[in-house]
Amino acid sequence: MTDGPARVWFEWLRWGALGVAVVVLTIFLVVQGRATIDVSYGQSPSSADPVPEGEAGELSDATVPSVEEMTRMVADNQIVRLPGSIAHIDEDRVRAEIGGTDARILIAPPGLDEDERERVREVENATVRVLGTEVSGGLYQAVPDDFDGWRKRFATGDVTGSVTLLLRELRGERTEDDEDGEDDTIAWREPTAEEFGPVAADLRETGLHTAEGSTMDALPEAAATAFPDGDALYAVFPQQEADQPVPDYTTALAAEFPDRPIVVMYGSWVEYRGPYEEDFASVVTASIYGQLNDRLSKYDYPQSNVLHAYLNRVTDVRYAGLFDRPLPYQPFDPLRVTMPALPWIFAACVLVFLALSVRAVLRPVTRPRQFQQGHTAARLAGLTALAIEVSALTGRDGDTPLTRGLAALEGARKALNDKLPDQHVHTLLNQAEAELDDTARAVGRTDYRPNVYLQGRLA
Repeated sequence: MTDGPARVWFEWLRWGALGVAVVVLTIFLVVQGRATIDVSYGQSPSSADPVPEGEAGELSDATVPSVEEMTRMVADNQIVRLPGSIAHIDEDRVRAEIGGTDARILIAPPGLDEDERERVREVENATVRVLGTEVSGGLYQAVPDDFDGWRKRFATGDVTGSVTLLLRELRGERTEDDEDGEDDTIAWREPTAEEFGPVAADLRETGLHTAEGSTMDALPEAAATAFPDGDALYAVFPQQEADQPVPDYTTALAAEFPDRPIVVMYGSWVEYRGPYEEDFASVVTASIYGQLNDRLSKYDYPQSNVLHAYLNRVTDVRYAGLFDRPLPYQPFDPLRVTMPALPWIFAACVLVFLALSVRAVLRPVTRPRQFQQGHTAARLAGLTALAIEVSALTGRDGDTPLTRGLAALEGARKALNDKLPDQHVHTLLNQAEAELDDTARAVGRTDYRPNVYLQGRLA
């Protein structure tokens, strides 16, 4: 029977397509359940997990008096500075701005918890409240909106401009042409040889200099991904005096170590100088301080945490391809690449299975071409031989259709002998063929299905 191998191949293809569809669906559902697939071009390894308040070292040991006591202090003094405060204001400029009004300034330390911050807000006779370096009053909050403003606030703690601007706003005297009340540019000076020598020596030896008063002992883990070549140099200094010129270590170190990445930190302010500076430094600075200005102002984050956030952002920019350095190596992950194609593979396999299944169901009603041309006697003989062969294999399930098939064959034989119309004979043969097909299905023998059996006999 020549149709046997083709039939086996047909069945293997049909059920194989279904098996592949099941496997693909299982893989897709498992991976989606774990939610670990990301098919982006380059996923930055920087940490993006939220950190609960108090878990990042941003809360200090500082505390504030009761609301009643702070209210009395503010009533007695025009400018009140609570213990632990880090914000600096030029009191002469602020008192000149206050003039003859009854405005009062309350300056509180950073790193307070929510209850202590709420106590500061409840001091109603304070016109302007400075919480860390966050300046607010009434319904307003004064925040820097450029690099110079951020640098002066986070490197020196100077909020004089923000306080004077807010006082003017609360009096309704601020105009659209007003600046922040003062020049936000820091006064820089060249570091002396005594100041610069120890810094350069530490950088040559270990790549890290931490000045007295800084809060960082070791580099954060993000340094490895931000500058994977390992050639970056880090100098960390505490918050600088606002009323004194600040040593410009950034420029001096860039001249001492040309073509090396230089990261200098003053308080909570981070500066970069070196390769690809024009490509990413301003992007990272605007991104990190624009996003974290509020938290850096009122909390007391360790310098290592601030630098970690800055270096994470450098890593994000690197993976985004915003400056021309090779991406760190990532092993090839076949699943990551093929994940978008899995639904299409599943759909194709299901369509193949359904198409072949429909063909299998419809095929029994399609007879060989030679039997459609009136070869009634040959068809009767072939079906009779099939009935005799399959009768030896039938059990209880196949007896009934086989009996009906034999009855139909006997009727067709008599109609053929009596020379009844061909249409009547073919109707009986069609009935017999259908019953014999059911019999073959019942005994599980596809080679005894009439279309397969008759084609094999005539081959």
